[in-house]
Amino acid sequence: MFRCGKFKFDLHRPLIMGVVNVTPDSFSDGGQFYSATAALEHAQQLIEAGADILDIGGESSRPGAASVTLKEELQRVLPVIEGLAHTNVPLSIDTCKPEVMCAALDAGAAMVNDIWALRQPGALEAVAERACGICLMHMQRDPQQMQQAPHYADVVQEVHDFLRLRVQVLRDHGVAGERIVIDPGFGFGKTLEHNLALLQQLERFTDLGVPVLAGLSRKSMIAALTGNQAPQQRLAGSLAAALAAVARGAKILRVHDVAATRDALAVWCAASH
Repeated sequence: MFRCGKFKFDLHRPLIMGVVNVTPDSFSDGGQFYSATAALEHAQQLIEAGADILDIGGESSRPGAASVTLKEELQRVLPVIEGLAHTNVPLSIDTCKPEVMCAALDAGAAMVNDIWALRQPGALEAVAERACGICLMHMQRDPQQMQQAPHYADVVQEVHDFLRLRVQVLRDHGVAGERIVIDPGFGFGKTLEHNLALLQQLERFTDLGVPVLAGLSRKSMIAALTGNQAPQQRLAGSLAAALAAVARGAKILRVHDVAATRDALAVWCAASH
């Protein structure tokens, strides 16, 4: 079971989270949906394609990305959230700033997706007593430095331990487990070998008792495995990675290509029962 705001999912099938980047510099579609009008049109297309959740972000977290000011991030995301608040699809705000979390939730968002796993000062307090869903992601260091020689003694164990502790922190603050999702953070301070180890052993994370989200869509690991350097050419590899994640227990897939993912999941689910 996963609850975010007024929405409830029994997770009898994997959920599709469609990505809406309201940024000029995201790795996969930077600038394509930068205006509120373009972002709203894109979001509507994702809903029609079958997205169960929309993840709206106003600050790129690609390796080396520069941070944006609070004012700029709010100006990017709030018009989009307000414009979609009437839809019957939960909206997730992809941010690490507590002020953006609060403003987005007030504007109609039902979920917070935080690459810092609520470690920034005030973030936990911003969401703990709300009804929103929460996604906790693992990241080594920060977006500016995370891909500079990431190192682990045992990547799966260390990411698992981190997420276990973050889930426990939320539970200790009264956050119900059915509001929590975890994300191992593919590509966030990981080499190709680290990413593959996490994907191969993704099932280990299901013992934490909360749904696992996998964000593999169009990432550089797909390019490394296929040779397709342009993000838009990584669809086939992204679908294969998504199905591999679902086969190992992922309950939510964060993707750019909603329609194709929906079709792949439909066939996979039919063949798996």
